[in-house]
Amino acid sequence: MNPHKRKISAVVTLFFVAPFIAEYLLGDLPLKMLAALMVLAPTYGGAAVLIRETARRSGRDWPTMLLLGVAFALVAEGLTTQSLFNPDYLRRHLHLLSLAWIPALGVGGWWTLFMLNLHTFWSMGVSIALAEALFPAQAERPWLGAVGDCVVAAVFLLGSVVSFLLGFKQHQFVATPGQLLGAAGLSVLLIVAAFLIPVRNTRREGGWTPLPWMTGAVAFVLGMGVLNTPPRWRWGAVAAMLAIDIAFLLLVAWLASFSGWKAIHTLSLAAGGALSYGIHALSQKPLLGGWLAMRVSNAVFLTIALWLIWLATCRVLRAQALTNR
Repeated sequence: MNPHKRKISAVVTLFFVAPFIAEYLLGDLPLKMLAALMVLAPTYGGAAVLIRETARRSGRDWPTMLLLGVAFALVAEGLTTQSLFNPDYLRRHLHLLSLAWIPALGVGGWWTLFMLNLHTFWSMGVSIALAEALFPAQAERPWLGAVGDCVVAAVFLLGSVVSFLLGFKQHQFVATPGQLLGAAGLSVLLIVAAFLIPVRNTRREGGWTPLPWMTGAVAFVLGMGVLNTPPRWRWGAVAAMLAIDIAFLLLVAWLASFSGWKAIHTLSLAAGGALSYGIHALSQKPLLGGWLAMRVSNAVFLTIALWLIWLATCRVLRAQALTNR
């Protein structure tokens, strides 16, 4: 396969891996709704491709992509689905906003932070890292040109509009102008901040770099910690998730600053995150469908994730061996 076709294949892979991770591996949607991937891909996949392309084209790395991931989370949950502001999201009387309620903003602290975690670290972070590992030769290069970026941006905008209209039809809810402006304004500030981060071109020699299985295990444990933090703890749950986030970011920033950090370590973080999603899904109450059908779906999606991780691992190790020759 020539380099151009390989890059297009990488874009298509990320375009569909992102919604797969975000909705199916998480356990929100069953196997019988796999066709909905085509509806979800423009929003999730479009955002993931745009975030990755924008960062890589500007010579930037994961700090920029993660901040852009937070901006996407605010757009998706604050402007598109508006779940951050809807007191009865999904019409299941879950009282999501009552947990660590912030009256001045009209949001729930727990739900807001939980959504920021899911979209930033999983929907965008895990998906991008996994897709790049599947195409290691092009991992740090842009996959599209200016025209391609514009096409993806148009697809993302269209997908977001469709998602908003479907959500409005279901919930008949629109947040206040202040809430919408606040979410949009904060998203813009995060996008600006993402490109003010200094670019690090070199890594320090020496230091201790753990084996990839260790970093993967840490990502899995911390991911399960976020997913299993009891919402009934309210502000305690917010504090626990923040502590996990800070510990993860500081640890990875420190380890990745040394020359021993390789692509296989980044993949291990994605693998640990993906597996925490897939395994947690096996124990949560189904949102749609019966218990047995959902458990079968969860098992199928976890198997697909394991296959993608295995394939990505083989490709990264092969590329690493060629580089070391």
